[in-house]
Amino acid sequence: MRTWKSLVSVAMLLLSTAAIAACGSSSSSSSTTSTSSAAASGTSSAATSSAAAGSNAVVAKLVPSAIKSKGTLTVAADASYAPNEFIGPDGHTVVGMDADLSAAIAKLMGLKANVVNATFDTIIPGLAAGKYDMGASSFTDTKAREKVVNFVDYFKAGTSFFTKSSGGADVTNLASLCGKSVSVESGTTEETDAKGQSAKCKSSGKPALTVLVFPTQTAANLALSSGRAQVSMADSPVAAYQVKQSKDAFKLVGQSYGTAPYGLAIPKPSGLAPAVLAAVKLLVHNGTYNQILTKWGIQSGAIPASQVKINGAIS
Repeated sequence: MRTWKSLVSVAMLLLSTAAIAACGSSSSSSSTTSTSSAAASGTSSAATSSAAAGSNAVVAKLVPSAIKSKGTLTVAADASYAPNEFIGPDGHTVVGMDADLSAAIAKLMGLKANVVNATFDTIIPGLAAGKYDMGASSFTDTKAREKVVNFVDYFKAGTSFFTKSSGGADVTNLASLCGKSVSVESGTTEETDAKGQSAKCKSSGKPALTVLVFPTQTAANLALSSGRAQVSMADSPVAAYQVKQSKDAFKLVGQSYGTAPYGLAIPKPSGLAPAVLAAVKLLVHNGTYNQILTKWGIQSGAIPASQVKINGAIS
């Protein structure tokens, strides 16, 4: 395991690299049918990147031999969280910010990225079991999750509320959810927050929330559009995208809260975190990172290279 002092040296060496081949996004990558790990989730998809060009010697040197020998970086994502990760027009390829970022990281490592679709709450257990090399699925880096996996922080997002545009519930903040029905995705910080707020409402003598938990954000959105839920909660870039795509059926309400880092999740024993850290820092420095965000219409949440770190949970 490399120390922090070693990682600083790696970052300085990356900055001094004189010529670095440009890293392409998944839009220019070839696609393949995913393996059984994706099929088990019910929807198979993959994104691959050519490892022949664009690798970086400094980053590649940090890749553990067990992963390097495979030639492929297997990445898990719950493809129901557009624009961060979702199924593309072909019906099976995972696309979005995290898929493109994974492809760019793998390319610097001299590997191919195979992004497979997996239900969100199965990804961290799958990482711990050695099923995946990395999870890229809008994971909020929390202290609880850091006990199971390592994170390389690469983005910041809060939580937003959205309702139906016509006759939607009056929502300003978490406390205003008392007595309302709320749809959330299983295993997310939104589920934790909604259930925590429900307990607070009850303890203060107010009606509890009806928390409707679904395996995907897509299902949570359907609960809102069908009228089963009065409010839905999602990470701020995802909520904004859902509202935009709804063609005025949904609207953002209240104030976003709880801005925190997203982390790329990595199994602790794998030793891959230093390579991912170095790759993300380089992608920030060479402009690929911002190009990916712009491509997917993500206008906030970008962080400087100095905030790209391992296990930077703020709470």
